[in-house]
Amino acid sequence: MQAFRMTETAEAELWARYRRGETYRAIGTALGCSAEHVFYVVRECGGLAPALRRRSVRALTRADREEISRGLAAGRTYTAIGHQIGRPACTITREVHRHGGPARYRSGPADHRAWARAQRPKMCRLARYPELRAVVAARLAARWSPQQIAGWLRAQYPDNPEMQVSHETIYLSLFVQSRGVLKAHLLRELRRRRRVRRPRRRPVHSPERILEAVSIRERPASVEDRAVPGHWEGDLLLGKRRTRIATLVERHSRYVLLVRLPRHDSVSLVRALARRMQTLPASVRQSLTWDRGTEMAAHKAFTVATDVQVYFCDPRSPWQRGSNENTNGLLRQYFPKGTDLSVFTQAQLNAVARQLNTRPRQTLGFETPAARLAACVASTA
Repeated sequence: MQAFRMTETAEAELWARYRRGETYRAIGTALGCSAEHVFYVVRECGGLAPALRRRSVRALTRADREEISRGLAAGRTYTAIGHQIGRPACTITREVHRHGGPARYRSGPADHRAWARAQRPKMCRLARYPELRAVVAARLAARWSPQQIAGWLRAQYPDNPEMQVSHETIYLSLFVQSRGVLKAHLLRELRRRRRVRRPRRRPVHSPERILEAVSIRERPASVEDRAVPGHWEGDLLLGKRRTRIATLVERHSRYVLLVRLPRHDSVSLVRALARRMQTLPASVRQSLTWDRGTEMAAHKAFTVATDVQVYFCDPRSPWQRGSNENTNGLLRQYFPKGTDLSVFTQAQLNAVARQLNTRPRQTLGFETPAARLAACVASTA
């Protein structure tokens, strides 16, 4: 498909609408082009708006070129035209001869060609530093996220700027393959299999009724600051044919537990969660915050078995379990949508959780969740 040409104003509007989460079709309708054209523009830039180009103060403007065109039509000399627009005669001479000579000079095409020729593509950071590129590629192959890689590099090489790179540069090098820096196969190692950066859109959930549910608004204030360990967030990760696994995340350390669920009913879920929670020290079993899903309808039985109070989020408010939502996103790297989750054993789930718990996390200052939780347990022993 040919690149869709649009004005700078239209392109700025395209990216503004894209950042607001509008669809390709809605953007195309507003700009008078097809959704395919919008997708082409977004894909070519990897989903990130390119830096705004500005004309140099020393360069000829469109107005200057229009005066040159009028002066040539009126038969004025290059010197006279230069005096009129405040430029030396040699500048006018080069401009005219570069764009067809006095008889063929036109201001519009001349300005367009000059603007295109003025581009000076700059090699990205990963292309300039091979050692840095090799380290980034190795960490991507080990399924580290670009943000984890960028933070780890800053901590590992604090005095060596040549071994540091932003996570946005890594994403762009993956999504914009024309850069030729990182191999396309590394895209498969990202936790989300996308080829462009996408803006966050608010998900919509239907509210559910759960008998005697205790609202998150009644949760102790000490839970909010994450200073005290033992407060968990939970949800289900869904797969093919209604298969699912339960995910638990400790708020203080971001420690992850995965629980295999052989059946779909609430009683089976509560029993499986209770058995898993009972293997933990009592000091890290304080509360559990769950979504409004009816799978937790038997929450009172869970509280009786574990002495862990269950709190429920407000309807349509998944952000109230932010750590768990983020973890479920991480888990899609291991369990993509459409995966039959019933084929995984509890040992395999434990292996995935172990890998997540031993990876550095930016929110923990690039400490691992396992180390953070172990320190908490040791301090309360």
